[in-house]
Amino acid sequence: MEESCVNLNHHGLGPLGTKAIAITLVSNTTVLKLELEDNCIQQEGILSLMEMLHENYYLQELVGRPPPPAPPGTPGDSEPLKPSQKPNPPPHAQNVSNNGLGLEGARIISDFLQENNSSLWKLKLSGNKFKEECALLLCQALSSNYRIRSLNLSHNEFSDTGGEYLGQMLALNVGLQSLNLSWNHFNIRGAVALCNGLRSNVTLKKLDVSMNGFGNDGALALGDALRLNSCLVYVDVSSNGITNEGASRISKGLENNECLQVLKLFLNPISLEGAYSLIMAIKRNPKSRMEDLDISNVLVSDQFVKVLDGVCAIHPQLDVLYKGLQGLSSKKTIALGTSPMKLIQNYADQKKISVAEFFKGLNPSGLMTMPVGDFRKAMIQQSYIPINRYQVRELIKKLDEKKGMVNFSSLT
Repeated sequence: MEESCVNLNHHGLGPLGTKAIAITLVSNTTVLKLELEDNCIQQEGILSLMEMLHENYYLQELVGRPPPPAPPGTPGDSEPLKPSQKPNPPPHAQNVSNNGLGLEGARIISDFLQENNSSLWKLKLSGNKFKEECALLLCQALSSNYRIRSLNLSHNEFSDTGGEYLGQMLALNVGLQSLNLSWNHFNIRGAVALCNGLRSNVTLKKLDVSMNGFGNDGALALGDALRLNSCLVYVDVSSNGITNEGASRISKGLENNECLQVLKLFLNPISLEGAYSLIMAIKRNPKSRMEDLDISNVLVSDQFVKVLDGVCAIHPQLDVLYKGLQGLSSKKTIALGTSPMKLIQNYADQKKISVAEFFKGLNPSGLMTMPVGDFRKAMIQQSYIPINRYQVRELIKKLDEKKGMVNFSSLT
């Protein structure tokens, strides 16, 4: 195994095959990421992997079911802590999603995590039939574990009691930076408990709780958490039964929040009224860092667009995704103005510079990559080329936007 990433998804390894892989990796210094989704590894297999990790300080990512493609503006996973056992080791991850680990599997993982002696920083445990007792075991370990930075527990069976355990864990954990809890069964009680834990959490940057049942009471708890939380930059509460009332409650948190950059509210029953409350909250917050607000199932009005233009004048880094104008198709709404690349090319030709040099001049660091929000702000504020936010959005799509960055090095 000489590759840094070993993908053995859907290979039918079973416990014995997994044990053989684990034995091979005990002294391996090359593999950093191990993909073992859908291999029916069961409890015996996960035990073999955890025993291997006691000896292997190089493997960083243990991942199972791959998540869907990251939406625009999604921050990337941060670098892990460096383990004391090895000088400057490369970062570890494993994917053991969809392996039916159940309660005993959760117990084995919990025991391993409580020891805090591995370089593992990214763990995907999606779709493993984890229920409330599993949540208790995992949260007990994560309350004191400071090494795991990214954890995916989506497509499991956690309900309100699981939400309570997770909320308690978040109040104590000082390591997690990315947590995916989408497609579980949280309702109001679990949502409120989970959000209460966010109030005092100081490390979590990305939270995905889409496809749950937060409702308006959960939205109220989220709004309260956003008012106090000082580290979350990305929150996805898509498809959670949040109405205009819930949007208004989240807006209360946005009025005072100084860190959130991305808020996904897609597929919630929000209408124009809720959309207004969200953008007005951003307008009232001079320290808002919001870059992407996704309400892309909402039809808005001409008046809303005019108000939004005013908000974007105050916060030029902001982009709001909505379905379109009432009485006008989304396609026609977005197709406003000349191709932005053509405008930039014409300007570059006049100044006898390359397009790449134009973009590079927007970046104070002089680099050929740039955070999306900074790029959007720089394009809107530059005075050489008349360009609107729809054209800027088109530019961002063309410039290979990934993990919240635009890259114009290819233009050279």
